[in-house]
Amino acid sequence: MDSLRRWMDEKGVRKVKLGAIDVDGVFRGKYVSLEKFYSAAKSNMGFCDVVFGWDLGDELLDNTKVTGWHTGYPDTPAKVDLSTARIIPWEPDTAAFLLDFVNPDGTPFEASPRQLLQKMGQRARKLGFLPKFGAEYEFFLFKEGPQSLHEKGFKNLTPLTPGMFGYSWLRTSMNAPLVHALIDGCNAYGLNIEGFHTETGPGVFEAAIRYDTLELAADRAALFKTVVKEICAKHGVSACFMAKVDPKLPGCSGHVHQSLWNLKGEDNLFHDPSQKHGMSKLMRHYIGGQVALMPELTALYWPTINSYKRSVENTWAPTTATWGLENRTCAIRVIGDSGKSMRIEYRQLGADMNAYIGMAVSLAAGLWGIENEIEPPAPVLSNAYEAKNTKPLPRNLKDAVALLKNSERAREILGEGFVDHFVRTREWEVRQYERAVTSWELERYLELI
Repeated sequence: MDSLRRWMDEKGVRKVKLGAIDVDGVFRGKYVSLEKFYSAAKSNMGFCDVVFGWDLGDELLDNTKVTGWHTGYPDTPAKVDLSTARIIPWEPDTAAFLLDFVNPDGTPFEASPRQLLQKMGQRARKLGFLPKFGAEYEFFLFKEGPQSLHEKGFKNLTPLTPGMFGYSWLRTSMNAPLVHALIDGCNAYGLNIEGFHTETGPGVFEAAIRYDTLELAADRAALFKTVVKEICAKHGVSACFMAKVDPKLPGCSGHVHQSLWNLKGEDNLFHDPSQKHGMSKLMRHYIGGQVALMPELTALYWPTINSYKRSVENTWAPTTATWGLENRTCAIRVIGDSGKSMRIEYRQLGADMNAYIGMAVSLAAGLWGIENEIEPPAPVLSNAYEAKNTKPLPRNLKDAVALLKNSERAREILGEGFVDHFVRTREWEVRQYERAVTSWELERYLELI
């Protein structure tokens, strides 16, 4: 506590922001006084568990077990993770810390995505592996604020830049104040941006966050979306991480690079120069597990109704459970040919992923493949959209949730408590969509039918 107080004093901290990522990947938090923070740092603080009992729009779920009217929506204990200390660059007198939800007896709260991620990290280390992960996001930027988004009904939005211009030197320079604010702000916040460029599409950008050990990589990826939204708001811009914004344009990915190293972090266990393509047996089995479980775990990777609109042939997003060497039409792309670079790029994940869940689940599937020595199918050497004898991925959230709900292997590797809660939240999401009358239906049927 003494060193913490000294750090806070040296940084001129006058207030603290505490928060956690919910199941939908939304950062929920609040400001607290220094007195309140120091008290919470010594022992757990209470945080209303309604964050596990409502949806993106704060509408209360009617089917949850972990909380609800039947429990009275009590406070649940939340532990401050002091290792996540950050100064918010655009609020320089404010420190930020992540929270971990726990049960009253101190055990992990099973419904918490960050706790799931930590659990998978511990499991990997028990098996003798140090997971190293890194995320990259694609996202749209619009010259809109929250008010104009709602006034326009989220239609006819003005993109930051016009036209299709991927890897544009010009577009980034034209918007240098915002681009530099994003890169510098993320770096100052500890998110370590490794690359930043335009993608193909009006106002579309991509950022790659530097890889690190699983837990650090997941925190950075989970925080990234909120950080981008905060910085963009100061420039009169809104950031969108939907999987598919426009049916005529490619979707937004959230690819995650993955590798397993020895516990000292010195040797990449995915690389074996004596094996075909330099892929170790460990790597083959890791991919084998991921490919085998991909369809039944898809709801965890693609958690929204919109997620499935991205999975369209010839749009850079996978439609089948496949893998290949440097093949961007596959769900898993093997990259590299050396101990430094050998890794997989998990391409099924979209920008709308919950980073904790996406990373935890793909790691769990890979570890399951290693433990059961699952050999992958043959790599796809051409266009995976045209490949034969491949497993199709679910085409909508309802079907994906049904597969997950009936998956004994998902409950085995992730835990009954987490899977049960997640399934309930997605079943709720499906029901809300089924009740909705969309603009497509109105335009299609209102006048003519």
